Amino acid sequence: MAWRDSRRSRQRLLLFMSAIVLGIAALVAINSFGDNLARSIDDQARELLGADLTLSWSRAPSPKTQQLLKTTGRDRAYEVSFASLVSIPKTGGVRLAQVKGLQGNFPYYGTWEVQPTSAIQTFRQAASRVALVDDGLLVQLGAQPGDSIKVGNLSFLIAGRVTKTPGQAAIAATVAPTVFVPNQFLVNTGLLQRGSRVAYKYYYQFTPGTDVEKFIKTISARLDKEGVNYDTVDGRKKQTGRSFADLTKYLSLVAFVALLLGCVGVASAVQLYVKEKVTSVAILRTLGASGRQAFLIYLLQTALMGLIGATIGALVGSVVQLVLPRVFGNFLPITVETALSGSAILGGIGTGLLISVLFSLLPLLAIRNVSPLRTLRSSYEDDLSGRDPLRWLVYLLVLGFIVGFAYLQTRNLMLAIGFTAGLTVAFGILTALGLALIWLVRRFFPTSWSYVWRQSLANLYRPNNQTLILVTSIGLGAFLIATLYLTQGLLLGRVELSGSGKQPNMVLFDIQNEQIKGVRALVTGQKLPILQEAPIVTMRLSDINGKTGEVIRKDTAQKTPKWAFTREYRVTYRDSLISSEKLTSGKAPYQADGNVYVSMEKDFFDRMHLKLGDTLNFNVQGAPIQTIVGGTREVEWNRVQTNFLVVFPSGVLEQAPQFHVLMTRVPDNKTSAVLQRGLVSRFPNVSAIDLGLILKTVDEILAQISFVIQFMALFSILTGLLVLASSVVISKYQRLRESVLLRTLGASREQILSITVVEYGLLGLLSALSGILLSIVGTWTLAQFVFEVPYRPDAIPLLVVLLVVTALTVLIGVFNSREVLTRPPLDVLRAEG
Repeated sequence: MAWRDSRRSRQRLLLFMSAIVLGIAALVAINSFGDNLARSIDDQARELLGADLTLSWSRAPSPKTQQLLKTTGRDRAYEVSFASLVSIPKTGGVRLAQVKGLQGNFPYYGTWEVQPTSAIQTFRQAASRVALVDDGLLVQLGAQPGDSIKVGNLSFLIAGRVTKTPGQAAIAATVAPTVFVPNQFLVNTGLLQRGSRVAYKYYYQFTPGTDVEKFIKTISARLDKEGVNYDTVDGRKKQTGRSFADLTKYLSLVAFVALLLGCVGVASAVQLYVKEKVTSVAILRTLGASGRQAFLIYLLQTALMGLIGATIGALVGSVVQLVLPRVFGNFLPITVETALSGSAILGGIGTGLLISVLFSLLPLLAIRNVSPLRTLRSSYEDDLSGRDPLRWLVYLLVLGFIVGFAYLQTRNLMLAIGFTAGLTVAFGILTALGLALIWLVRRFFPTSWSYVWRQSLANLYRPNNQTLILVTSIGLGAFLIATLYLTQGLLLGRVELSGSGKQPNMVLFDIQNEQIKGVRALVTGQKLPILQEAPIVTMRLSDINGKTGEVIRKDTAQKTPKWAFTREYRVTYRDSLISSEKLTSGKAPYQADGNVYVSMEKDFFDRMHLKLGDTLNFNVQGAPIQTIVGGTREVEWNRVQTNFLVVFPSGVLEQAPQFHVLMTRVPDNKTSAVLQRGLVSRFPNVSAIDLGLILKTVDEILAQISFVIQFMALFSILTGLLVLASSVVISKYQRLRESVLLRTLGASREQILSITVVEYGLLGLLSALSGILLSIVGTWTLAQFVFEVPYRPDAIPLLVVLLVVTALTVLIGVFNSREVLTRPPLDVLRAEG
């Protein structure tokens, strides 16, 4: 019966069920991509690390541990790395880069992509001063293989261009480009001085079959005690998998929004479909069918169409996932091998079927109450207008499904509830705006306006109007896109704010004691201001209130985190707070009665579970210094200042090994380049961070991230437009009857066209405006309470969203109403039966 009854309406059923196709396609594509990514991470796990095991440290271990490091594994490669300014003498270009001195056969696994490939062997032989340089750095500085690059006091011949290093994503090279040089030449660069921030690492290759995890467990306690970090293939695999699992979960939720958007269209379309079928249901009831039987007939129809739509969506998603590795390529440290994912396809079909049935239930429940009297009196409304308690059960089922799905994606109940609540608020606000629009047009109807405008505005609140569904669906799509642009602007604005006004935009660091006067002279010689200068001393925490890290780890009642004793602390000394700090308790750093009272950053103080008066014993490069927590500070970390977790008073650390940081402000790129060239020639160990370059890099990264998010948001926009098209076609019969009546009463084709254009133009305009207003409120909240920056939204992207959405709405509306414009009224009525 369900199949026979659907024959006349299959085209309409297929159309509104197509609303879920794109949502299912997005969901299947992301989940398939996630499955393929997880499998690729498993298959290429060794390439992520480039070795079986890595051990790294920043302070020298004991001689006994050093001997262990030098003898572990079948083969090993040694790396010394630090940040430094490098320059290209040929072009005069200067850039902060990561310098890595390599010795050995790194990488042991994966392909080190270098052009030409022969440069790798030349580099490993280290017979002369050669360097391998990241492609991004060569492009920025206008250099190429065959040129020379200056690192400290030495110049190196650029032997090859590095396009990919095992375990490194392409975007990482944009943020911190690397210069690889043979390790044996590093000593003569003059960059390895006392106080320099240098990291050391060993890459190990073991005999096949060796259980590296078991081996590392035997020495992990010893490594932890001496501050040596270790990373294994399994550890890197879990870390990478966890990071990208979070990404796929987030994108799955974005796809789920597109799916829910389609289901709003399904619910609206089924509601209109039910209104058209009321007479058919009444006849069935007259012939003896029960309300339950009639309900099941139409539920089976919608379920079947939902299954077809979900299956088509799953097939489309399986094709789309072949493109995703290119979309995410710059963010992936591995090559993703694509294949069909059975679990993702079946999950997508099941989700599509379930959600289409759930959203169809609300309008279908009314079929149970259709009275046989409908065959005699078409105006009988009591059977459909009564309250049905089962509707509340369906509402609860829909909310439960959304929470459950979000939980399956995130494995975090509070996050799932928050996602559902946010989605409910967004839908609620857009629904309220749609209802308010209908009420306002009806309440303040402009009776004095022209006929075309009055007829178009009346269509916004007449029976079978599309105002609510379009404001909700198109508005949510516009909200997603507008929020993306505005949030990207907020992130860039925050970085720009940090370099605006009179704040520093150039940071010089790793300045040794004997160099500080010369660096000051270089800066002031170019008529640049010294905005801030701070000494920095590195140290480690030995004990808290007399208890060492080992004792605290064994005491389960202690809440002090493990990392408190393994991290390196970089502190400064002064007796007062600076402009980015605010005293929250106690006093500023001071000395009294032979005791040293330090100031702690408030959040760090809380994470350490400390209280005022606790004693902290620091190891300052071999010399113990006992301190007392004397106060806490609130720090504005987004300010370009030398901010610290721990601040000592003056008169304690002046004789300790230290380096200095100096901040200035350069007016333009030319002055910045002159200053950096002066630093490279006179103080090669001193590094500089150009915030202008950072801003440009952040902009490039955000552009790539925004492309990924736009790619996913596109599914929501297309779904919204598909909902628009299906809503227009589903209500086509009603629209045709109205238009034919107008034609019969003498309205011209031009008037009908104008009415259609104005109506859909208003719908598109108001829908887009609703979404944009919601996005402005949301991003204003982010600006005020999260980023804490002035809110100045860019109007141009919002205007583009507004115009594009409005234009597409008009085009789709006119296209679907073209029949009444091109055919005589009688032909149209005959065709519609």
